[in-house]
Amino acid sequence: MIRILVADDHPVVRAGIVGLLETEDGLEVVGEAESGESAAALAAEHSPDVVLMDLRMPGIGGVEATRRVVADDPSVRVLVFTTYEADDQILAAIEAGAGGYLLKAAPAAELIAGIRAVAAGQTVLAPSIAAQLVVRAQRTARRPADPVRGGSPQLTARETEILGLVAQGLSNPEIAARLFIGESTVKTHLLHVFEKLEVGDRTRAVTRAMECGLL
Repeated sequence: MIRILVADDHPVVRAGIVGLLETEDGLEVVGEAESGESAAALAAEHSPDVVLMDLRMPGIGGVEATRRVVADDPSVRVLVFTTYEADDQILAAIEAGAGGYLLKAAPAAELIAGIRAVAAGQTVLAPSIAAQLVVRAQRTARRPADPVRGGSPQLTARETEILGLVAQGLSNPEIAARLFIGESTVKTHLLHVFEKLEVGDRTRAVTRAMECGLL
Protein backbone atom coordinates (compact mmCIF):
# COMPACT_ATOMS: atom_id res chain seq x y z
CA MET A 1 0.00 0.00 0.00
CA ILE A 2 1.38 3.42 -1.02
CA ARG A 3 0.49 6.02 1.58
CA ILE A 4 -0.04 9.51 0.13
CA LEU A 5 -0.33 13.02 1.54
CA VAL A 6 -2.09 15.47 -0.80
CA ALA A 7 -1.02 19.12 -0.49
CA ASP A 8 -3.05 21.69 -2.44
CA ASP A 9 -4.63 24.93 -1.28
CA HIS A 10 -7.71 24.65 -3.52
CA PRO A 11 -10.34 22.54 -1.69
CA VAL A 12 -12.18 21.48 -4.84
CA VAL A 13 -8.96 20.46 -6.61
CA ARG A 14 -7.74 18.65 -3.52
CA ALA A 15 -11.02 16.80 -3.14
CA GLY A 16 -10.89 15.74 -6.78
CA ILE A 17 -7.36 14.39 -6.41
CA VAL A 18 -8.23 12.55 -3.21
CA GLY A 19 -11.34 11.06 -4.82
CA LEU A 20 -9.30 9.83 -7.77
CA LEU A 21 -6.57 8.28 -5.63
CA GLU A 22 -9.03 6.53 -3.34
CA THR A 23 -10.46 4.59 -6.29
CA GLU A 24 -7.07 3.03 -7.07
CA ASP A 25 -5.97 -0.27 -5.59
CA GLY A 26 -2.79 -0.03 -3.57
CA LEU A 27 -3.09 3.71 -2.88
CA GLU A 28 -4.19 5.24 0.43
CA VAL A 29 -4.58 8.95 1.22
CA VAL A 30 -3.38 9.49 4.80
CA GLY A 31 -3.71 13.27 4.96
CA GLU A 32 -4.62 16.53 3.24
CA ALA A 33 -2.75 19.81 3.54
CA GLU A 34 -3.85 23.28 2.45
CA SER A 35 -0.51 25.06 2.88
CA GLY A 36 3.22 24.46 2.77
CA GLU A 37 3.50 24.56 6.54
CA SER A 38 0.73 22.04 7.06
CA ALA A 39 2.23 19.79 4.38
CA ALA A 40 5.56 19.67 6.21
CA ALA A 41 3.86 19.15 9.58
CA LEU A 42 1.54 16.40 8.37
CA ALA A 43 4.38 14.65 6.55
CA ALA A 44 6.31 14.55 9.83
CA GLU A 45 3.23 13.26 11.64
CA HIS A 46 2.07 10.59 9.17
CA SER A 47 5.33 9.61 7.39
CA PRO A 48 3.66 9.04 4.00
CA ASP A 49 5.44 7.27 1.18
CA VAL A 50 4.63 10.09 -1.25
CA VAL A 51 3.66 13.74 -0.81
CA LEU A 52 1.75 15.07 -3.82
CA MET A 53 2.81 18.71 -3.63
CA ASP A 54 1.40 21.80 -5.29
CA LEU A 55 3.85 24.69 -5.67
CA ARG A 56 1.73 27.80 -5.18
CA MET A 57 0.27 27.62 -1.69
CA PRO A 58 -0.08 30.10 1.19
CA GLY A 59 2.88 30.56 3.47
CA ILE A 60 6.16 28.90 2.62
CA GLY A 61 4.91 27.36 -0.64
CA GLY A 62 5.64 24.00 -2.20
CA VAL A 63 9.37 24.35 -2.83
CA GLU A 64 10.25 25.18 0.77
CA ALA A 65 7.75 22.60 2.01
CA THR A 66 9.48 20.00 -0.17
CA ARG A 67 12.84 20.97 1.28
CA ARG A 68 11.52 20.59 4.82
CA VAL A 69 9.80 17.27 4.15
CA VAL A 70 12.89 15.73 2.59
CA ALA A 71 15.21 17.15 5.24
CA ASP A 72 13.01 15.76 8.02
CA ASP A 73 12.69 12.28 6.45
CA PRO A 74 14.65 11.48 3.26
CA SER A 75 12.59 8.32 2.77
CA VAL A 76 9.50 10.41 1.99
CA ARG A 77 9.22 11.02 -1.75
CA VAL A 78 7.77 14.28 -3.08
CA LEU A 79 5.97 14.45 -6.41
CA VAL A 80 5.25 18.01 -7.50
CA PHE A 81 1.82 18.30 -9.12
CA THR A 82 1.20 21.80 -10.34
CA THR A 83 0.13 24.03 -13.22
CA TYR A 84 3.47 25.87 -13.33
CA GLU A 85 6.28 24.89 -15.69
CA ALA A 86 8.78 27.77 -15.65
CA ASP A 87 12.44 26.73 -15.66
CA ASP A 88 13.24 28.38 -12.33
CA GLN A 89 10.32 26.67 -10.58
CA ILE A 90 11.22 23.27 -12.01
CA LEU A 91 14.86 23.52 -10.97
CA ALA A 92 14.00 24.93 -7.55
CA ALA A 93 11.66 22.01 -6.82
CA ILE A 94 14.15 19.41 -8.01
CA GLU A 95 16.99 21.02 -6.07
CA ALA A 96 14.76 21.01 -2.99
CA GLY A 97 14.53 17.22 -3.28
CA ALA A 98 11.40 16.53 -5.36
CA GLY A 99 11.47 13.11 -6.99
CA GLY A 100 9.16 14.10 -9.81
CA TYR A 101 7.34 16.97 -11.50
CA LEU A 102 3.98 16.51 -13.24
CA LEU A 103 1.51 19.06 -14.56
CA LYS A 104 -2.16 19.14 -13.59
CA ALA A 105 -3.09 18.89 -17.24
CA ALA A 106 -1.76 15.31 -17.18
CA PRO A 107 -4.26 12.46 -17.65
CA ALA A 108 -5.30 10.61 -14.51
CA ALA A 109 -3.42 7.51 -15.63
CA GLU A 110 -0.20 9.52 -15.89
CA LEU A 111 -0.64 10.84 -12.35
CA ILE A 112 -1.29 7.35 -10.94
CA ALA A 113 1.70 5.92 -12.81
CA GLY A 114 3.83 8.82 -11.61
CA ILE A 115 2.92 8.22 -7.97
CA ARG A 116 3.75 4.53 -8.24
CA ALA A 117 7.04 5.27 -9.99
CA VAL A 118 8.13 7.91 -7.47
CA ALA A 119 7.20 5.60 -4.59
CA ALA A 120 9.45 2.98 -6.19
CA GLY A 121 12.37 5.40 -6.16
CA GLN A 122 12.21 6.49 -9.79
CA THR A 123 12.37 10.05 -11.09
CA VAL A 124 9.27 11.17 -12.98
CA LEU A 125 9.08 14.21 -15.22
CA ALA A 126 6.27 15.36 -17.48
CA PRO A 127 7.49 15.16 -21.09
CA SER A 128 7.36 18.94 -21.53
CA ILE A 129 9.34 19.38 -18.30
CA ALA A 130 12.00 16.90 -19.38
CA ALA A 131 12.25 18.66 -22.73
CA GLN A 132 12.78 22.02 -21.02
CA LEU A 133 15.57 20.59 -18.89
CA VAL A 134 17.24 19.12 -21.95
CA VAL A 135 17.10 22.46 -23.73
CA ARG A 136 18.48 24.23 -20.68
CA ALA A 137 21.31 21.72 -20.40
CA GLN A 138 22.12 22.16 -24.08
CA ARG A 139 22.31 25.92 -23.70
CA THR A 140 24.55 25.59 -20.67
CA ALA A 141 26.94 22.97 -22.00
CA ARG A 142 26.75 23.31 -25.75
CA ARG A 143 29.78 22.05 -27.64
CA PRO A 144 30.90 22.79 -31.20
CA ALA A 145 29.38 20.34 -33.67
CA ASP A 146 30.99 18.74 -36.71
CA PRO A 147 29.35 19.82 -39.94
CA VAL A 148 26.83 17.67 -41.75
CA ARG A 149 26.61 18.71 -45.40
CA GLY A 150 27.92 22.14 -44.57
CA GLY A 151 25.89 22.78 -41.42
CA SER A 152 25.21 21.44 -37.94
CA PRO A 153 22.20 19.14 -37.62
CA GLN A 154 19.46 20.63 -35.49
CA LEU A 155 17.44 18.25 -33.32
CA THR A 156 14.44 19.32 -31.31
CA ALA A 157 14.46 18.92 -27.54
CA ARG A 158 12.17 15.88 -27.78
CA GLU A 159 14.30 14.28 -30.50
CA THR A 160 17.41 14.78 -28.39
CA GLU A 161 15.64 13.36 -25.35
CA ILE A 162 14.53 10.24 -27.21
CA LEU A 163 17.93 9.72 -28.82
CA GLY A 164 19.52 10.00 -25.38
CA LEU A 165 17.28 7.18 -24.17
CA VAL A 166 18.23 5.13 -27.22
CA ALA A 167 21.86 5.67 -26.25
CA GLN A 168 21.02 4.24 -22.81
CA GLY A 169 19.81 1.05 -24.48
CA LEU A 170 16.05 1.54 -24.11
CA SER A 171 13.72 0.01 -26.69
CA ASN A 172 10.92 1.96 -28.36
CA PRO A 173 8.25 0.51 -26.00
CA GLU A 174 10.44 1.36 -22.99
CA ILE A 175 10.98 4.91 -24.24
CA ALA A 176 7.26 5.32 -24.84
CA ALA A 177 6.52 4.14 -21.30
CA ARG A 178 9.21 6.37 -19.80
CA LEU A 179 7.90 9.50 -21.56
CA PHE A 180 4.18 8.65 -21.39
CA ILE A 181 3.81 8.84 -25.16
CA GLY A 182 2.79 6.36 -27.85
CA GLU A 183 5.26 3.96 -29.42
CA SER A 184 4.30 5.31 -32.85
CA THR A 185 5.30 8.79 -31.67
CA VAL A 186 8.72 7.48 -30.66
CA LYS A 187 9.16 5.90 -34.10
CA THR A 188 8.17 9.13 -35.84
CA HIS A 189 10.69 11.16 -33.84
CA LEU A 190 13.43 8.63 -34.60
CA LEU A 191 12.66 8.77 -38.32
CA HIS A 192 13.10 12.53 -38.19
CA VAL A 193 16.40 12.04 -36.32
CA PHE A 194 17.61 9.56 -38.96
CA GLU A 195 16.76 12.03 -41.70
CA LYS A 196 18.47 14.97 -40.02
CA LEU A 197 21.60 12.99 -39.19
CA GLU A 198 21.59 11.21 -42.56
CA VAL A 199 21.76 7.73 -41.07
CA GLY A 200 19.67 4.60 -41.42
CA ASP A 201 19.68 2.95 -38.00
CA ARG A 202 19.62 3.61 -34.25
CA THR A 203 23.25 2.76 -33.57
CA ARG A 204 24.58 5.06 -36.25
CA ALA A 205 22.21 7.81 -35.11
CA VAL A 206 23.69 7.67 -31.61
CA THR A 207 27.31 7.61 -32.81
CA ARG A 208 26.68 10.40 -35.34
CA ALA A 209 25.00 12.54 -32.68
CA MET A 210 28.01 12.05 -30.43
CA GLU A 211 30.35 12.99 -33.27
CA CYS A 212 28.35 16.19 -33.75
CA GLY A 213 28.31 17.04 -30.06
CA LEU A 214 24.56 16.55 -29.74
CA LEU A 215 24.84 13.84 -27.06
